[in-house]
Amino acid sequence: MHLTRTTSQQDSAEGRDTSARWRALAVCLTASFMTLLDVSIVNVALPSIRTGIGASQSGLQWVLSGYALAFGLVLVPAGRVGDIRGRRNVFMVGLVVFTVASSLAGAAQNEGWLVAARLVQGVAGGILVPQVSGFIQQMFRGAERGRAFGLLGATIGVSTAVGPLLGGLLIQLFGTHEGWRWVFYVNLPIGVVLLPLAYRLLPGGRQRDGGGRARGDLDPVGVVLLGLGTVALLLPFVQEREWPGAQKWALLPVALAVLGGFVAWERHYGRSHEPLVNLALFRRRSYGLGTMLSLLYFAGFTSIFFVMTLFLQNGMRYSALEAGAAITPFALGSGTAAAIGGRVVTRIGRPLVAAGLGMVVVGLLGTVLAVHQDSGRSVGLVTALPLLFAGVGSGLVISPNQTLTLSEVPVDRAGSAGGVLQTAQRIGSAAGIAAVGSVFFSKAGGARPDWSAGLQAGLITSAGLAALALVVALVDVTTGPPNAAQEAGDGKP
Repeated sequence: MHLTRTTSQQDSAEGRDTSARWRALAVCLTASFMTLLDVSIVNVALPSIRTGIGASQSGLQWVLSGYALAFGLVLVPAGRVGDIRGRRNVFMVGLVVFTVASSLAGAAQNEGWLVAARLVQGVAGGILVPQVSGFIQQMFRGAERGRAFGLLGATIGVSTAVGPLLGGLLIQLFGTHEGWRWVFYVNLPIGVVLLPLAYRLLPGGRQRDGGGRARGDLDPVGVVLLGLGTVALLLPFVQEREWPGAQKWALLPVALAVLGGFVAWERHYGRSHEPLVNLALFRRRSYGLGTMLSLLYFAGFTSIFFVMTLFLQNGMRYSALEAGAAITPFALGSGTAAAIGGRVVTRIGRPLVAAGLGMVVVGLLGTVLAVHQDSGRSVGLVTALPLLFAGVGSGLVISPNQTLTLSEVPVDRAGSAGGVLQTAQRIGSAAGIAAVGSVFFSKAGGARPDWSAGLQAGLITSAGLAALALVVALVDVTTGPPNAAQEAGDGKP
């Protein structure tokens, strides 16, 4: 009788523990949605910002690129600080700063004010995001970890794709002159509600090494070198249209040299201390190939919404709301498939990612064909089905790849490892928008723009980048260990 009560009590405790983990995950995913939404929601608000505060073209570019640049700059150091000092504390700092910066952005009276607020927003977003993947590694294991990463992948896909729709809706509700402010103010109530929930639900404490000691190395030289290298690498891409001429590309060899110095320093520093990035992680197939795949895929993935929004609003004269609605099928497909992909990735492994990439390529080429057949005002309808198909494929890429890539990462390195993966995504996004945008404007720019030809060329380029990611996935499938799928579910808690 006593044994029965004890077992029942254990089951009840385990049930409460499971419930608490999923509630904590809900807090993490809501914060991720808020920060990642701000990558795409501003695209449709740019005309409203120009009308509201008279922003210049250069200022508008910095409203977009400043966020991305600051976001990518702090991902790895913030992930490492979370590993050392405790993820809940770092998460809450990022949440407070992001909420305050969003309020300041909404209240901006000129472009300098707005750009500064966006830079702070980007820093705060870069602090928040790597803590989320770290929390998932910390709180879940096995099939549950795959499902948690599946929900994170759904959040990434939906937030990126639904941003234009939500931004268009807010501008429609509050008017062209002031509607852009609510694109930022919408974050205020979310942040206020999340803050006490984060304190109550997220696990506290520091990660410890095998001897039970708190891990305390931040590697300041590594932080500086990685920061300088990341800025030098991203800057020519995010400013590609604003800095004419080829001189900006001189920053790329500078970036490679600085990042090479970072690698040399990490090897030296790692002999006696905990480095910022454990380079041994890249010798693990799952992590090295997964990070490369993520960089290539996000180069194609993010640029889809960039060129689609330009085509629909500037070429087809869609309103912000209409443009957002036209892209929604991709978001629906991505969100649904990501949740499913997270549940089955531990059984299928990398072939699931390869199948998803194949669907994205086919869906984008189908969208090109649809635009070629009908590039009039009804284009938003004829592209719905191929965009839905591509979105389903995307949902089978993002979350399963994240699960597989981080499957062998120790929990006490989860924040910095997740930060490296997110940095690869930001670099890919910036480079992809620059490359695909250049292809788009080669047809859609000038005195007599051909918007349809520009979109088709841009989407073909995006499909090509997804195809390169597919090659990486197939390399892993054909040469990787047969139990790779199981390893994704058996990572250390």
